[in-house]
Amino acid sequence: MHELYQPREIEAAAQTYWDEQQSFVVSEQPGKDTFYCLSMFPYPSGKLHMGHVRNYTIGDVIARYQRMQGKNVLQPMGWDAFGMPAENAAMKNNVAPAKWTYENIAYMKTQLKSLGLAIDWSREVTTCKPDYYRWEQWLFTKLFEKGVIYRKNGTVNWDPVDQTVLANEQVIDGRGWRSGALVEKREIPMYYFKITAYADELLSSLDELDGWPEQVKTMQRNWIGKSRGMEVSFPYDQASIGTAGALKVFTTRPDTLLGATYVAVAAEHPLATLAAKGNAELQAFIDECKHGGVAEADIATQEKKGLPTPLFVEHPLTGAKLPVWVANYVLMNYGEGAVMAVPAHDERDFEFAHKYNLPVKAVIRTAAGDETPAPWQDAYGEHGQLINSGEFDGLDFAGAFDAIEVALLKKALGQARTQFRLRDWGISRQRYWGCPIPIIHCDSCGDVPVPEEQLPVVLPEDVVPDGAGSPLARMPEFYSCTCPKCGAPAKRETDTMDTFVESSWYYARYASPQYSGGLVDPAVANHWLPVDQYIGGIEHAILHLLYARFFHKLMRDEGLVNSNEPFKNLLTQGMVIAETYYRLEANGAKTWFNPADVEIERDAKAKITGAKLKSDGLPVEIGGTEKMAKSKNNGVDPQSMIDQYGADTCRLFMMFASPPDMSLEWSDSGVEGSHRFLRRVWRLAQAHVSQGLPGTLDQANLSDGQKDVRRAIHLAIKQASQDIGLHHKFNTAIAAVMTLMNVLEKAAQDSTQDRALLQEGLETVALLLAPITPHISHDLWLELGHDGAIIDTNWPVLDESALVLDNLQLVVQVNGKLRGHIEVPATASREDVEAAARVNENVLRFTDGLTIRKVIVVPGKLVNIVAS
Repeated sequence: MHELYQPREIEAAAQTYWDEQQSFVVSEQPGKDTFYCLSMFPYPSGKLHMGHVRNYTIGDVIARYQRMQGKNVLQPMGWDAFGMPAENAAMKNNVAPAKWTYENIAYMKTQLKSLGLAIDWSREVTTCKPDYYRWEQWLFTKLFEKGVIYRKNGTVNWDPVDQTVLANEQVIDGRGWRSGALVEKREIPMYYFKITAYADELLSSLDELDGWPEQVKTMQRNWIGKSRGMEVSFPYDQASIGTAGALKVFTTRPDTLLGATYVAVAAEHPLATLAAKGNAELQAFIDECKHGGVAEADIATQEKKGLPTPLFVEHPLTGAKLPVWVANYVLMNYGEGAVMAVPAHDERDFEFAHKYNLPVKAVIRTAAGDETPAPWQDAYGEHGQLINSGEFDGLDFAGAFDAIEVALLKKALGQARTQFRLRDWGISRQRYWGCPIPIIHCDSCGDVPVPEEQLPVVLPEDVVPDGAGSPLARMPEFYSCTCPKCGAPAKRETDTMDTFVESSWYYARYASPQYSGGLVDPAVANHWLPVDQYIGGIEHAILHLLYARFFHKLMRDEGLVNSNEPFKNLLTQGMVIAETYYRLEANGAKTWFNPADVEIERDAKAKITGAKLKSDGLPVEIGGTEKMAKSKNNGVDPQSMIDQYGADTCRLFMMFASPPDMSLEWSDSGVEGSHRFLRRVWRLAQAHVSQGLPGTLDQANLSDGQKDVRRAIHLAIKQASQDIGLHHKFNTAIAAVMTLMNVLEKAAQDSTQDRALLQEGLETVALLLAPITPHISHDLWLELGHDGAIIDTNWPVLDESALVLDNLQLVVQVNGKLRGHIEVPATASREDVEAAARVNENVLRFTDGLTIRKVIVVPGKLVNIVAS
């Protein structure tokens, strides 16, 4: 055993052993308990960041611990490889996205392997490879034929320069994030997953997910947004509109119906189009609205604007004429693209009505009274008794809901309806680097799914995009084809799928990644699924997890899996944060400096007093701790940490510095402290091994001091078992091992028994650290005389008898004040404890001249003598 801890050599040897033995290649073993541990797979951006390291280390600790519990553990890895970043990098570097992606995968895979992760790389999936997306296309065709996927026009953010749809977050101040062009709202044909058909189940089955954070379930519930309301029809005023019909709205507040003073429609609504004929001002406003965003968050914060039209609708209960306005706060793709405006009881309508001097009619008695003067108060939106509502006056919300529904039903102008905020999932993207949509457009046959035998529709990988729309739309060699039904010339769909589709089912493909008979091999998928532990960032709490849950139910209904939910337990790890440093430039911009390039100045009490750049010695501003990010230049390169200290040190620091669900503040001194601790473990083990390995411990003949050492060993086992196995509190598990090390370093090493006890202690340290620092544990285990590898060894068993104390030291109080201690046998009776306390010299001194009135014995803790 080398005298010094040499992580580079130790880690290389351990990883070579695991590779040669194929230690982490997993097969199905009927009858053996399974554990499927999965961390969200990475986007191959180029190199790992500390967020990756933390995420995958957490998963690896859990996976290794479960393996030591005797379970058959699956921990796979793959690549979320399609998407816009590859296209942007391709344009910047004039290289095909495929080449850029595959090179990044190769580099990042090497980095992941250097962390010593217990991953079954034989199950690796890469979403941009045809053998993966072939089955995505296969499922698409099945769902299209069943009507679960359909095609219709949808309103999108359209960049007229890049000729592509933009996500809401890619629209900045009304302009495309890349081109800077004014974004248009445009209706284009898109494919949709009918996720709304599963809305009720997606909501109700959240109650089955006991292993999910309540915060995440709440976010999903809010996103699905189930609400009971009323569908209300406002008949057209035929004199102004020129035709019969009705404007439909959905409202969750039918109790306020008598307070409606106008209606507002979206810019794309047919009534807006009708009103704009011959009205240049209104048409210009409609065009302006079409340049706005399509996200609810944008609408909520933007200035409310509108223009009146010459059109009117009739109030369904009173027949009063209500003016029709076109407003920018109404979205066409939400509900019917129209709202009934009740300014007295809705903040948006209130703001709009005051801006344009529209009537405000209070119809609810709220905590603010019977009026709603400006400024807006939240009380105006409360439920309460109806006022100014004719026959409905005096009713509460529930009573008014039912009575108004009856009145509307009589006129066939409304009925109660349950609605969801959730909208069907539009998956069409006018981008190149994505999974081709397997549809053929035929003039005679319409939209025809690509037959199964013609799948996959392969994306050409040698294309360098130029940013002007999808290159596929300009490639006849891709889109020219024949109709599978009639044989006539036809055109292949050139849109690709939203990359959320690939990440919605990858966890299932890992079960049988080489299976060529379908999306998954049902028997194997059901052997492993659902995932026992899923780990990933809170930023994926809504869309990714919702879509994966939806996909799981789709696969279930196709007979591919027999479970309802994909992930039993979810751990959302906190961010890795670090200090930021900057200088303010003359133009007001900030130049950010990496923490490694900054020298901290401290006072005599170690308080930070300033910072300066190492290169020029001049001061820099301290910007506070923030999430590691390129924009703030406060990232730490994991590879440099691994090269300097070794992977085990990085892993130990990541697990010790913070509980996994909390933010972790990066600390160079913390990394160095973790490294020092591993050197301490190595030093003690090396000194022990160099003297020769001892014989077996004689547990029946331990001295009191030896019993104390053995008690410390098994207290550490008990603590670490609870912290890792039950609570995922790796930091406190590591603290328990550190406490044990303090005991072992001070323990006597004189006798054979002492050395046998130290052997047990060091073996326990190696086993408890094995999931966290697997390389050093691998080497220590062998040096401590074991033939088999530590990864094939079970978690240490707690010996409860070792925790039993022969003697107890109890606190002695007189009238509640500490006066001394007594030591009694652990088996002492209450009477024996009381007798020992009464004759304690301090008790005698403080009760001299007093009468003992009562003796209170708290077993195992204290004796309180009450005297007066």
